Amino acid sequence: QVQLVESGGGLVQAGGSLRLSCAASGRTFSIYAMAWFRQPPGKEREFLATISASGGNTYYTDSAKGRFTISRDNAKNTVYLQMHSLKPEDTAIYYCAARPLFGSTLRRDYDYWGQGTQVTVSS
Repeated sequence: QVQLVESGGGLVQAGGSLRLSCAASGRTFSIYAMAWFRQPPGKEREFLATISASGGNTYYTDSAKGRFTISRDNAKNTVYLQMHSLKPEDTAIYYCAARPLFGSTLRRDYDYWGQGTQVTVSS
Protein backbone atom coordinates (compact mmCIF):
# COMPACT_ATOMS: atom_id res chain seq x y z
CA GLN A 1 0.00 0.00 0.00
CA VAL A 2 0.99 3.58 -0.67
CA GLN A 3 -0.68 6.42 1.17
CA LEU A 4 -0.72 9.79 -0.56
CA VAL A 5 -1.54 13.15 0.99
CA GLU A 6 -1.78 16.31 -1.07
CA SER A 7 -1.24 19.81 0.25
CA GLY A 8 -0.61 23.32 -0.99
CA GLY A 9 -3.97 24.15 -2.49
CA GLY A 10 -5.85 27.33 -1.75
CA LEU A 11 -7.28 30.52 -3.17
CA VAL A 12 -5.13 32.47 -5.62
CA GLN A 13 -5.76 35.33 -8.01
CA ALA A 14 -5.57 34.81 -11.74
CA GLY A 15 -1.98 35.07 -12.90
CA GLY A 16 -0.66 33.78 -9.61
CA SER A 17 1.30 30.65 -8.76
CA LEU A 18 0.95 27.69 -6.43
CA ARG A 19 3.06 24.67 -5.65
CA LEU A 20 1.22 21.52 -4.73
CA SER A 21 2.90 18.75 -2.78
CA CYS A 22 2.03 15.09 -2.46
CA ALA A 23 3.67 13.22 0.39
CA ALA A 24 3.85 9.45 0.18
CA SER A 25 4.21 6.84 2.87
CA GLY A 26 4.07 3.08 2.92
CA ARG A 27 5.87 1.11 0.25
CA THR A 28 9.01 2.45 -1.35
CA PHE A 29 8.05 5.70 -3.02
CA SER A 30 10.98 5.68 -5.41
CA ILE A 31 9.71 2.67 -7.37
CA TYR A 32 6.46 4.35 -8.40
CA ALA A 33 5.67 6.62 -11.27
CA MET A 34 3.59 9.53 -10.05
CA ALA A 35 0.99 11.72 -11.68
CA TRP A 36 -1.23 14.70 -11.10
CA PHE A 37 -4.86 14.82 -12.15
CA ARG A 38 -7.53 17.40 -11.52
CA GLN A 39 -11.31 17.47 -11.38
CA PRO A 40 -13.03 20.78 -12.15
CA PRO A 41 -16.49 21.36 -10.70
CA GLY A 42 -19.05 19.24 -12.52
CA LYS A 43 -16.49 17.66 -14.82
CA GLU A 44 -14.54 14.44 -15.16
CA ARG A 45 -11.16 13.94 -13.58
CA GLU A 46 -8.45 14.77 -16.11
CA PHE A 47 -4.78 13.93 -16.44
CA LEU A 48 -2.21 16.72 -16.14
CA ALA A 49 1.29 15.32 -15.84
CA THR A 50 3.31 12.26 -14.92
CA ILE A 51 6.88 11.61 -13.84
CA SER A 52 8.89 8.40 -13.85
CA ALA A 53 10.18 6.73 -10.71
CA SER A 54 13.65 8.18 -11.14
CA GLY A 55 12.35 11.58 -12.17
CA GLY A 56 14.16 11.36 -15.48
CA ASN A 57 11.08 11.32 -17.64
CA THR A 58 8.01 13.51 -17.62
CA TYR A 59 4.93 13.87 -19.77
CA TYR A 60 2.30 16.63 -19.81
CA THR A 61 -1.09 17.05 -21.32
CA ASP A 62 -1.33 20.02 -23.68
CA SER A 63 -3.21 22.16 -21.18
CA ALA A 64 -0.40 21.77 -18.65
CA LYS A 65 2.57 22.32 -20.92
CA GLY A 66 4.40 25.56 -20.32
CA ARG A 67 2.57 26.50 -17.13
CA PHE A 68 2.84 23.41 -14.92
CA THR A 69 5.95 21.50 -13.88
CA ILE A 70 5.98 18.11 -12.19
CA SER A 71 8.97 17.11 -10.11
CA ARG A 72 9.84 14.74 -7.30
CA ASP A 73 12.23 14.38 -4.42
CA ASN A 74 12.64 10.70 -3.63
CA ALA A 75 14.62 11.49 -0.49
CA LYS A 76 11.56 13.29 0.84
CA ASN A 77 9.00 10.87 -0.64
CA THR A 78 7.28 13.83 -2.26
CA VAL A 79 6.07 14.80 -5.69
CA TYR A 80 5.32 18.39 -6.62
CA LEU A 81 3.26 20.31 -9.13
CA GLN A 82 4.43 23.86 -9.68
CA MET A 83 1.74 25.94 -11.34
CA HIS A 84 2.21 29.37 -12.88
CA SER A 85 -0.03 31.87 -14.68
CA LEU A 86 -3.10 30.35 -13.12
CA LYS A 87 -6.47 30.94 -14.72
CA PRO A 88 -10.01 30.67 -13.34
CA GLU A 89 -10.47 27.53 -15.44
CA ASP A 90 -7.69 25.88 -13.41
CA THR A 91 -10.10 25.80 -10.47
CA ALA A 92 -10.42 22.15 -9.48
CA ILE A 93 -9.59 19.53 -6.93
CA TYR A 94 -6.06 18.34 -7.64
CA TYR A 95 -5.10 14.74 -7.01
CA CYS A 96 -1.84 12.86 -7.04
CA ALA A 97 -1.69 9.22 -8.01
CA ALA A 98 0.84 6.39 -8.19
CA ARG A 99 1.44 3.32 -10.31
CA PRO A 100 4.44 1.06 -10.88
CA LEU A 101 5.01 1.95 -14.55
CA PHE A 102 5.57 5.31 -16.18
CA GLY A 103 3.58 6.49 -19.12
CA SER A 104 -0.15 6.26 -18.56
CA THR A 105 -2.54 9.16 -18.77
CA LEU A 106 -5.55 7.04 -17.83
CA ARG A 107 -7.21 7.34 -14.45
CA ARG A 108 -8.00 3.63 -14.37
CA ASP A 109 -4.32 2.68 -14.61
CA TYR A 110 -3.36 4.29 -11.31
CA ASP A 111 -3.41 2.15 -8.21
CA TYR A 112 -3.16 4.69 -5.42
CA TRP A 113 -4.77 8.09 -4.96
CA GLY A 114 -4.69 10.92 -2.50
CA GLN A 115 -7.77 12.69 -1.16
CA GLY A 116 -7.15 15.81 -3.21
CA THR A 117 -6.47 19.46 -2.52
CA GLN A 118 -8.72 22.29 -3.66
CA VAL A 119 -7.32 25.01 -5.89
CA THR A 120 -9.51 28.03 -6.54
CA VAL A 121 -8.42 30.75 -8.95
CA SER A 122 -10.31 34.00 -8.76
CA SER A 123 -10.65 36.37 -11.68
